[in-house]
Amino acid sequence: MTSIHDQAMNHVYQQILQRLLGYYSRAERTALQLLIQRLVVAAGGMERLADYKVLVIQTGSRDSCYTLALLRAAQLSIAGRAPTTFQLRVASLQQNGVSATVMDNIHNSCSALFLYDDPRVEVLMVDNREVLPFTQPTPISEAGREINRVNMLMVGHRRDSDDALDLWDNGYLAMAEFYAQIARWDGGVDALVCSETPRQQKHFLYGLKRATAKAGFLPSRYNETGFEDLFTLLDELGAEYYRGFEPELMQPHWRPAELFETCRRASCIDIHDMLVSNLEERWPLLTEFLRFQPDGLMSYVSDNEPIGLEFNAHVRGLQACFMHGDSYACGVAEFFQRTLVMMRRKNLADRVCLQAAEVFGKISSDPEQRALLTAITQKNLGLSEAQLVCLLFAPFVNKGAGLERFLRQCHPGMLIGMPDLHRAMQGHAVPDQILQWMVDVSGLPVALIGKLYRMEQVVEGAQDPAALTCDTDTTQEGERSTGR
Repeated sequence: MTSIHDQAMNHVYQQILQRLLGYYSRAERTALQLLIQRLVVAAGGMERLADYKVLVIQTGSRDSCYTLALLRAAQLSIAGRAPTTFQLRVASLQQNGVSATVMDNIHNSCSALFLYDDPRVEVLMVDNREVLPFTQPTPISEAGREINRVNMLMVGHRRDSDDALDLWDNGYLAMAEFYAQIARWDGGVDALVCSETPRQQKHFLYGLKRATAKAGFLPSRYNETGFEDLFTLLDELGAEYYRGFEPELMQPHWRPAELFETCRRASCIDIHDMLVSNLEERWPLLTEFLRFQPDGLMSYVSDNEPIGLEFNAHVRGLQACFMHGDSYACGVAEFFQRTLVMMRRKNLADRVCLQAAEVFGKISSDPEQRALLTAITQKNLGLSEAQLVCLLFAPFVNKGAGLERFLRQCHPGMLIGMPDLHRAMQGHAVPDQILQWMVDVSGLPVALIGKLYRMEQVVEGAQDPAALTCDTDTTQEGERSTGR
């Protein structure tokens, strides 16, 4: 029975492969063969492939679904002409703000590629530092949602209030920690396959450097040119990426703990040069076979960030009206102009630019859109508008240096209570209504506000090196996306 079952499944797998190959152009088929060669060399030869395990991160984005399909094609191609093939670990990180569409994209791509029941494949997710089998639909747990929310606030409050608010800063820490831990879980993996462009790799490493500084530590080793030494850097970061906020933060331990005892040193296999097709050519494979659904404008503009453009526009609108004395609409319009420049650099289709203009125009002109985005922020990130504005001002660090400005701009009635607010952050007894106001306005427990009070702000350093090469890389991406 086992032999018959294996034969039947092998037939199914080869059908999947043939369907995949039917969507590939000649250039993509050539790239697939080069990918197979690269994997065989990395494993040390065909005879070692059976014990070679590859990790790929699945975020539900357009490029991660495409990359997963390419790796699956490589795995099945080898299996069709050799006794063994490599093992595949597919892993996803549960984060706040991830939409149901993104989760559906992960599930649909895994189902279409027949990953769930293949013994050569592990499909995993991490929620609140616990490694679990991926199941759909599975929203993030309440405990995971809360610790993600608190982590995001703690990292965000370390910035200088005059610097731009990047809510993805905590995401760099969370993703780096995820890379390090999922790579050493249950015997570990041999390699992480990454398809990010050189610019995206530089941007991630620079963001990680900025985020680790905000979390209270900074490793000595930072190679900001690419992922070739990523795991060496992650080893230096250690096991606790939020240790600067402990013991008040009380992060959970990674679980199940007994399965993190062994590891194999992982390397990175960069395959960004294998993604040779243009964006329009990929859509049939993505939408017809993998059942991928674009998740708003971000699917076209920036494929590696979970926070939508609409939300970023909302943040810029709040900054304009609360911090700079402009209108909400002015902040949204300014953000749209910068976004439009980026879209033009990427040579995106006119219909996408027109769609963006319509979306941003509605946000800036319709008051109901601001209320809607506020409700979405509360639902997805667990932040009220008052808490988001408080985060923009970052008033607690440097012993509350920005507190008076924050109160004058947003809560003038609390100016009389400023001495009590300082006393509370210093750990002294104050009236309960003062403590409750601090929690309501910040979204943080008083102990963590006091932690921030004793920490310095992190002033942004030199310009992101990825930005310095932005023109070159976006031109290359534009050529790829338009097929020139």
